[in-house]
Order: sequence, then C-alpha cells, then structure tokens
Amino acid sequence: MVVKRSDDEESLFETTKSRGSFLHRVFSMSLFVAICFVYAYRLTHIPTGGEDHGGGEDYYYGTWTWLGLLAAELWFGLYWVLTQAVRWNLVFRKTFKKRLAQRYEESKLPEVDIFVCTADPEVEPPIMVINTVLSHMAYDYPSEKLSVYLSDDAASDLTFYALLEASLFAKHWLPFCKKFNVQPTSPAAYFNNILLHHNHATKEFANIKKLYDEMKKRIEDATKLGRVASEERSKHRGFSQWDSYSSRRDHDTILQIILHKKEPHNSKDEDGNYLPTLVYLAREKRPQHHHNFKAGAMNSLLRVSSVISNAKIILNVDCDMYSNSSESVRDALCFLMDEEKGHEIAFVQFPQTFENILKHDIYSSTLLSIVDVEMHGADHYGGPFYIGTCCFHRRDALSGMKFSVGYKNELLKSERDNSIEENLHELEVKSKALASCNYEKNTLWGKEMGVRYGCLVEDVMTGLCIHLQGWKSVYYSPPRKAFYGVAPTTLLQALVQHKRWAEGQVQILLSEHCPALYGHGRISLGHQLGYSYCNCWALTSLSKLYYSIIPSLYLLRGIPLFPKMSSIWFIPFAYVIVGESARSLLEFVLFGSTIQGWWNDLRMVLYKGTSSYLFALIDSISKLFGLPDSPFTVTAKVMEEDVSERYEKQVMEFGAASPLFTVLATIALLNLFCLLGILKELALCEDWFETYKKMSLQILLCGFLVLINIPIYQGLFLRKDKGRLPSSIAIKSTVLALSTCILFNMLKD
Repeated sequence: MVVKRSDDEESLFETTKSRGSFLHRVFSMSLFVAICFVYAYRLTHIPTGGEDHGGGEDYYYGTWTWLGLLAAELWFGLYWVLTQAVRWNLVFRKTFKKRLAQRYEESKLPEVDIFVCTADPEVEPPIMVINTVLSHMAYDYPSEKLSVYLSDDAASDLTFYALLEASLFAKHWLPFCKKFNVQPTSPAAYFNNILLHHNHATKEFANIKKLYDEMKKRIEDATKLGRVASEERSKHRGFSQWDSYSSRRDHDTILQIILHKKEPHNSKDEDGNYLPTLVYLAREKRPQHHHNFKAGAMNSLLRVSSVISNAKIILNVDCDMYSNSSESVRDALCFLMDEEKGHEIAFVQFPQTFENILKHDIYSSTLLSIVDVEMHGADHYGGPFYIGTCCFHRRDALSGMKFSVGYKNELLKSERDNSIEENLHELEVKSKALASCNYEKNTLWGKEMGVRYGCLVEDVMTGLCIHLQGWKSVYYSPPRKAFYGVAPTTLLQALVQHKRWAEGQVQILLSEHCPALYGHGRISLGHQLGYSYCNCWALTSLSKLYYSIIPSLYLLRGIPLFPKMSSIWFIPFAYVIVGESARSLLEFVLFGSTIQGWWNDLRMVLYKGTSSYLFALIDSISKLFGLPDSPFTVTAKVMEEDVSERYEKQVMEFGAASPLFTVLATIALLNLFCLLGILKELALCEDWFETYKKMSLQILLCGFLVLINIPIYQGLFLRKDKGRLPSSIAIKSTVLALSTCILFNMLKD
C-alpha cells in the first residue's frame, strides 16, 4: 500500500512511498538486535578444553568450527545490512499520460529508436525474433517517429529473411492493431490469447490470422531447411551482402534499411500511413578482433542509429522480450519529458517479466524480491540498476555525457536533420563504416562512451557509470506488464545464468568503478550499499556452503553448535530464523505468489548460493591469476517437447552432467546421511529427548536441508525420464557424501 506525497499537480508522474515502511523498520531493528545477541553467544561460548567437548582433538576441531560459524554469521549479518539499503525506503511511480497528451501534440512528440538484439538463430528462432520486432513496431505512438533496429550477431540470412517477411506482414498487422486496439501486439501472443479465451470469427481476424500463418510457415520452412530458397533470395538485393560471408565470426558489415519514409511506395501500410523505419544490422566480425558480445552490438547500434534516425530516446530489449502494452513509450516519456525532474533522468527501467512462468515458479525466475521490492528501494536513492533490457534510455546519457545542472531537456528538437539530403544507399554506406571492427580503435567506446566493456554484466556496469556521472534513473512497474519474455525452463539454464550474473558482479566489485570505494561522494550512501549488495552475491557462497555442511556433520559426532532449547540464548536464534522466514513468506504472498512458490524460491536461493555463486567466485579468483574467461552462453528460448511437458508439470529438469549438479547432489546426500545417522542415535538412546533438546537447531537445520532437496533425491534415485540426474552424478555424489561422513565420524575414534 502507498501514501501520496505532495507532488506538483502539473507533473507528468507521481511518486508515492510504502505505507508499511515504519513497520518494516521496527521489525528490521528488532532483527538486528537478535543478530547482535547471536554474535554475543558465539563470542561468549567459544569452546574451551574443559567444556562439553572433553578437550583434546574434539576441543581443537570444535573451536575452529565454532569460529567458522561465527565468521559465516558475521558475513550473513553484514549482507543482511546491505539488503536493508534496498528495502528501507520503497517508492512507487504513477504516470499521467493524459497530461502528456494535453501538453504535447502528436507531431511534437520525440522520436524513439528501438534496439532488438539477437545472437543465435538456433536458440533464438527467427519467428520468435520477428514477433518481438512486430510488437514494438505496433506501439500506440506515431509510426513515423519509431525506428526499429535488429542487431543480428550471428549474421544469419534466415533472420534477415524473417525480417523481410515481417516488413510485409507489418503493412497489415499495424492497421489491424490500431483498429481493434490489440493487446499484446506480438502476433503469436495475441493469437494464442485470443484462441484460448475468445471466439473471434470476424472477417478481419480470419484474414490477419491467415496472413500470419502463411508467413510463419515460410519462415519455419526455411529454418528447418537451414537456408533461404534461391527464388526468395533473388527477390531482394540485400541477400547479395552474404556473398562475402565466411562464417558468423568472419564477415563484412551487413546493413539493410528495409523500411524508410524516403521510399514511400514501400514504407506505407495498407491504410496509407507510414510504417516505422526498420533496419537490419550484422556488424563486421573478424577472428582477430574481440567483439564484446551484446555490449559491442549495442554500441554499433548506437552509432548506426545516430546516422539513420538519431532519436534522443532509445528502447533496448532482448529478442524474446515482446511488448505487452502499447502505451509503454508514452509511460516512459512521462518521466523523461517532465518539466521539473525529467532532465536529470537518464533511463527508465521497466521490470523484466516472463510469459512462461507457472503458478509456483519452480526456478524462481520472477525474482520476486528483486523485481517487486528491491528495485523500488533502489529507486528511492537515485534510481534502479540497468538490467540490460526493457529500458528506455536518453541517448545523451548512454553515449557518455555527464549530467550537469545546466543540462537542458531537448527531446523535442528535430533529430533527422543530418540525413535529409542523403538517399538510402548513401545512408547505408555511411552507416556500415560505423559498425566495422576497427572503428572503436583508439576511441572511448566501451570505456567512457556507450555500453561498457570488460564485464559479464555490462548492463549493470553501464548503469553504474551513468549514475556515477550524476544522472538518475526511474523504476516503473505499470499495472499492465509492459514486456514479456521467456524464462529458463531447466535448472541448469537458471544456474548458469545466475553464475554469469554473480561473476559479473564480482568483476564490478574489483573494478575501478567499485561502488563501495569509487562511489563515495558521487552517489548516495544508500545507492552505494544497494550496488554493493548485488556485487557481493558470489561472496555469500562460502557462508552458505559452510552452514549447509558443517552443522550436519557435527550431528554425527554429537557436538552441539547451537544453544539448547532450554537456554535463553535459544531465543535470538529462533527469532532470526522464524522472523526472517515469516517476513519473506508474507512478502511472497502479498505480491501474488504462493506458499509453494516461496518454498521454491528458498530452494533456488540455496542452489544458487552453493553452486552458481561458488563457481562464480572460483572463476573470479582464477581470472586474477590470468586464467581464461568462461565462455559466454546464450540462454535457450525454445524447449524440446519432453522438457516442455515436464516444465508444465513443474517437475525439476536436470538432464545434463554438470559440476553444478555434483555439488548440489553431494550436499543433499550428505545431509540425508547425517539426518539418518542422528535419527538412528535418537532411536537407540534412552534419554533421547535430552539429546534432541541439546541438538535441536542442528537437527532442524539438517531436516530443512533434506526436505528442500527432495527434487534432487527424486532425480538421483526415483525418476526414469530423461530429465533425471545422470548416473555419473549419482555415483560421484554418493561416494563423496558417504566418504565425507565416514571419514569425519572416524575422527572421534
């Protein structure tokens, strides 16, 4: 719930803050006090030679184990403090599009360039890519003021062919969208929703559906064939640019302006209205040149678009992230064109949401805590982090300009003056030079201009640099989701994605732009802490790994590492555990998730912490010694049929043999063996209740780790489908876990 702040009545947007802030702060302070009591217990109960452990080796190992727990808990406490920075002051935004319309005529609205990036037609099918492109061409916005650029880092003639087909279909699709107020404007998503929930038998619907199905068939037939038919290639001169093509890593710049108002006979829809400018770009690639992945593609688009359209507002999206709301452009303009505060806003970040999320979100892909809570908290301190997609940028800020008090909002100034006298061929020739491999040599591109290089999370690094230059940003989550994409559908995809993110965050932490150090005096303390919270993801792995293994192992030796139930010191431990669990559960339920969804999120927090983040930390340390970088992995956007069926049933997908799974399975089995061992001891012990009271927190922790790992036990021993854990993982993890338990238990002899 929110309470209104006193804003100017003529403002194009309103800022409100959370009504629950006071209660959250009181609870957080009480939790902080409990955490301090946990530290007091650790410091005042360090094992000594004459205490419970009987001296000797037990004393030695118990002391170091105790200090290890203290170190883990100190880190958990510090990290918890960092999380409070993005939870202390939540703000929410509301736009006034009617005021925007009253203040600015349609002809006065600024132009917008839209960047769509794709990298591999095998994992990002052309039919999906052009659905995204079509959805962004159909915004409720003057079409002649939109320019859509598709960056194809695979330089695939199949993707180019699909874009040509989309340009023809757009002549019918855009008028249809405007006439019937279509939402969403992705043809695939629209037809799927209509067929599921409505019975449309109108002539217009039947005609447009037929045109789409025919286009889809042509594109998918070419994709299955693996090439574009020669008769189709002969219809467009653009295919001649593939004559010098060697491979996706070795080719000239391929650039084609497919739609432009300078060719009115080809760039109008069936109603006679201009279509958005549409451009295909495959930047030059050479084996001897590092291409900087998506960051390099974005910078090429920045330069090329500056010649062709040069809009002062840029929207960038991933190739699967279609528009679900036709009003998103106007929403963004309410922030960027606000007379009082708009000039200081560099970008407007929308949430990244997914259409294939199921009720209980088995892989926690919604990132609910981040999207619905923490980004709103970061917004209070000067703006959310740039997440690489679903973001409207001010071209000046993205191109490296520093903010100054005298900066003027010139969004209404004409953008295309520089290209009026040039024909399309001249524009293409001029633009191609800007996408060559050598263009950035001895320039500031990727360093102080454009998207920054040298980081796996180039988006977060770029947003940080923009903030450090004095700009602010805004986080806007509209009532109707603005964008929808495709979330990972296997556990390995999710873990690899989080490993890349965490490793990139460590790179920022160790870079010259480290928020904790370089940010001092440049951004607010809250903003510094918010960025540092993300930068430290990978560092949490060691504490989580320690807590997932050591307390359970000590169950086998009967050594308590936590206070007894009858001790007053039990209270702060119980309060921290129950309080934080209740808070997160309430948060999930309030934001529309389920109890099962919350449980799945706890599982993914554990899995990420003990596998993705661990390997991210290891790789980060390895790179300090000059070892090679991990290869970039494109997240698959399509599923095999059997994988899709298991995902729909919310069955966890393993399938592949990965070191990530070896770690997870070993930890799961180790805790299972430890729990069985202590249950056996309790069953044979006459005074079992006293033993339980002495070891209760350890038993509960071990039991929790066993319960949450049930999908792994099923994947190891019960499932027979292709999504189970491979037998090699089962053997290795069983041997490792059993050996660890046996060897550790032998230490007491």
